[in-house]
Amino acid sequence: MKYLSVVEFAKKVELSERTIRHYCSSDKIKGAFLTGKTWNIPEDAVLPKKETKKNSSNNILLNTLKEQKDMKLKGGIYHRTQIDLTYNSNKIEGSQLTHDQTRYIFETNTIGISKESINVDDIIETSNHFRCIDFIIEKANSKLTESIIKELHFLLKSGTSDSAKSWFNVGEYKKLPNEVGGNETCPPKLVSLKMKELLNSYHNIKNKTIEDIIDFHYKFEIIHPFQDGNGRVGRLIIFKECLANNIVPFIIDEQLKLFYYRGLQEWTNIKEYLMDTCLTAQDNYKSILNYFEIKYKL
Repeated sequence: MKYLSVVEFAKKVELSERTIRHYCSSDKIKGAFLTGKTWNIPEDAVLPKKETKKNSSNNILLNTLKEQKDMKLKGGIYHRTQIDLTYNSNKIEGSQLTHDQTRYIFETNTIGISKESINVDDIIETSNHFRCIDFIIEKANSKLTESIIKELHFLLKSGTSDSAKSWFNVGEYKKLPNEVGGNETCPPKLVSLKMKELLNSYHNIKNKTIEDIIDFHYKFEIIHPFQDGNGRVGRLIIFKECLANNIVPFIIDEQLKLFYYRGLQEWTNIKEYLMDTCLTAQDNYKSILNYFEIKYKL
C-alpha cells in the first residue's frame, strides 16, 4: 500500500496540514501511523464524516472557526480570534487584564498569580466573552434578532456584580435611562420599539456591505438598549454579521480606540472617520488570515 505524508494528503483533500495532523493524532484517519515524527497516511484513507457535513457554507473563515472550535484546536485562527477580540473589546471598556492574562484564562481556564489586585468582574466577563464568541460562530448564519442580541448580553453579564442588581436586567433591555460619552440615548420605554425598527430596516437590505453593518452598529449604540455592555455586544454583532455576509470581520484594538470613538461621534457628519478606522482594523485581521493561510473574499 502507498502512504502519503501530511503535506501530500492535505493537498489531496484540500484541508490544512494542521487539521490533518490533528486527525492523525486523534486516530480519526484509520491506518495512519508515525515513523519518528512523520505521519504515514494510506493513500486511500477516508476523512472523518464531520468533514462532509452539509451545513458548511462558502465562507472559508466561518467554516474554519467552527471546525477549530469543535476540535478545541490550539494555536489556530479560532484561538487567536478568541484572545484578540476578547482582550481588545474588554480593554476598550476599562478591563485591566493584560493580553497575556486573557490568553492564560482562555488556555487554562484559570488566572495566573499576579502581584496586583485583579477585579473579579474583569475575569468573569473575560470568560463570558469567550462563550459569546462561540455563540456568534454557531449563530453566524442565523438571522439577527432581538432574541440573539439579548442572549449575547445574558452570556456577557451573567455572574458579574451587575447581575446581582435587581434593576440591571441581565439579558433584557434597560430599566433606567443612561448616557454614552455624555450623550443622551433612547429612553427605556422606547427601546423595544426602536430595536424592532432598527432590525426591520437592517433586514430590508438584501446585499449587506461593511458600511451597512457599521451603520447598524452606530444606530445600535445610539439606542444603547442595555444598562451596560452595549459596546461589547455591539462589536460582537459586527463580527457575527461580517461572518454572515462573507465579509472579513475586524477587531478594534487599543491603538484604534480613540479613532473608533471619534468615528461613532461623527458618523452622521463624516462617515469616513469610522469607515477608515474599521477598514484599517479589517486590514489588520486580513494580515492574520494571510498568516494562517485562510482565503477570503477580496
